[in-house]
Amino acid sequence: MKVNLHQRMQWFGMSLISCLFAISLTYAQSVYPVKPIRLIVPFTPGGVTDTSGRYIADQLSTKLGQQVVVENRPGASGNIGSYQVASAEPDGYTLLLGFDGTLVINPHVFEKISFDTVKDFSPIGKIGDAVLILVANNNFPGKTVNDMIAISKKDSQGLSYGTSGAGSSPHIAGELLKQKTGANLVHIPYKGGGQAMTDLLGGNIPLVYTAVAGANQHIKSGRLTPLAVSSFQRSSSLPDVPTFMESGIKDFELSSWVGLLAPAKTPRPVIMRLNQALNEILASTEGKERLNAMGITATVGSPEKFSEQIKFDLTRFGAIVKNANIKAE
Repeated sequence: MKVNLHQRMQWFGMSLISCLFAISLTYAQSVYPVKPIRLIVPFTPGGVTDTSGRYIADQLSTKLGQQVVVENRPGASGNIGSYQVASAEPDGYTLLLGFDGTLVINPHVFEKISFDTVKDFSPIGKIGDAVLILVANNNFPGKTVNDMIAISKKDSQGLSYGTSGAGSSPHIAGELLKQKTGANLVHIPYKGGGQAMTDLLGGNIPLVYTAVAGANQHIKSGRLTPLAVSSFQRSSSLPDVPTFMESGIKDFELSSWVGLLAPAKTPRPVIMRLNQALNEILASTEGKERLNAMGITATVGSPEKFSEQIKFDLTRFGAIVKNANIKAE
């Protein structure tokens, strides 16, 4: 009887602890947040990543009933701000505006970084994809991707293409294009997409790989020739520009994503509260239109789906980086 009574007491104690834990999580979800939330943007103000983050922060403030404050923490291609979130308390009050360049490319191009993308973060949800595009200046004789490939193969020194920097998403896309087609392309890294675009418009380089948002106005004004977008579908802002796959390059898709993450071990109810609020923003007509104006296609989804993409891209981009021998500068 003593053994049975002892076992019953153990069972009762464990059941009580489980119930209290479940109640505490439910309570945490129902009252969260009770104070302002910091959203760390690991880049300088003004870019597409920062602008999209500020819009999401503003909308989350309304949805959650607490101020979501954007803090820019630039440096080391996003590594500094990302580490700040990775090492923060997992309480839901410090979040990261995650960018694919930092989270799935940097681990392969930097010799050492201070965070583990998979182990140190809890994905909340993807905000959306920024469509990438290959554009040429108006002096370039080619009008299509296939023209460009043919011209590059006839040039012993190769065709130069500019991007926002070594190891950036456009750089990875350019290297993937080389690997899939044998195009003779030479990468020219710039310190930001703006400088690359200035040189392209000035005729100093023939090609630039960039986000649609950075080239759209110059395409519509007739100052640049769009060759193709690297998304699955055509960009809604440039419906006449074909995709690379439509141009005959099989399985060529690479966009640049942005999303929300929290430190690892953030309570599941908090993650789901944030995911719900984020999805409401992304599913709204206003949210879709505002992000589309920034060149981002809003993507509603679960934390699990975002986590799967992060892991997939880590592997995929790692192979491209290794084959191209890309190193951070």
